[in-house]
Amino acid sequence: MRKVIIRRKEVFNHLPKEIRAGAKVRIGSHYVGRQPLKGVEGEEAKKLLKDIIDVPPNHQDWPKLEKEFWASLYIKVPFEGVELNVTTDEDGNPENPLDYIKYKWCLKHRLVGVTKEEMNQDGRKRFYIYDPQKDLLKKNTLVKVSKEADKEFIKISSKSDQMKMLLRVLSKDSNPDRMTEMEIENALYEIKNQNPARFLKFATDKDLELKSEIAEMVEKDVIRKIGNQHIYEDETIGENLADTIIYFKNKKNSGAVNAMRARLKEAKV
Repeated sequence: MRKVIIRRKEVFNHLPKEIRAGAKVRIGSHYVGRQPLKGVEGEEAKKLLKDIIDVPPNHQDWPKLEKEFWASLYIKVPFEGVELNVTTDEDGNPENPLDYIKYKWCLKHRLVGVTKEEMNQDGRKRFYIYDPQKDLLKKNTLVKVSKEADKEFIKISSKSDQMKMLLRVLSKDSNPDRMTEMEIENALYEIKNQNPARFLKFATDKDLELKSEIAEMVEKDVIRKIGNQHIYEDETIGENLADTIIYFKNKKNSGAVNAMRARLKEAKV
């Protein structure tokens, strides 16, 4: 069974927590233009509401009764939240039509955030939808990313040159040329643990070597960096790093690129 929980924002005031917890709070209907907010419409509404409204969809009173249904819809939300069964079968038919309708209604409601984060970012919202399944999938995605980052760390830790390149693009505060191999490895390990997704992104970047080279040129003053721009002598070779990479890859610029690389080599001596 798939379930979601509608929870309310906790309001902090002078009242004791027990009283705040027992307060009667509900999500009520609101109008969009001249019509009450609808969770589902058209054929889906007819399919889901036919067993809730007293008349069939082809009845002359259907429009009036459907409008009354949406206008009078509300959900009481206790302190611990209210659970809705949103399970559907293979054909998309809900196990509990009314719970499913309320869920779809909440997804559109101006006072309800799809997540707690969305509710907290919007001062008008007073409720949010907690979806345990989404939370589980999100956590599992993080686990998988972390595992992939571990694999890349193990691969790269045996290649000192690649470790240097990776640290150079990941940390502006570290100079791998002045660090021992153990220090570089430790620094990369910390970065991986703090942000596995970022580590993985850079570790698998096909342009890692080029990005490291450009960063080193900036360090050695071969290239000047002003804001996001990269400037060689009096020429702006890129408005940002992506542009600069394109410049380096363009064979038409091979003369200037070779000159930059020669200057970098001299700066290393």
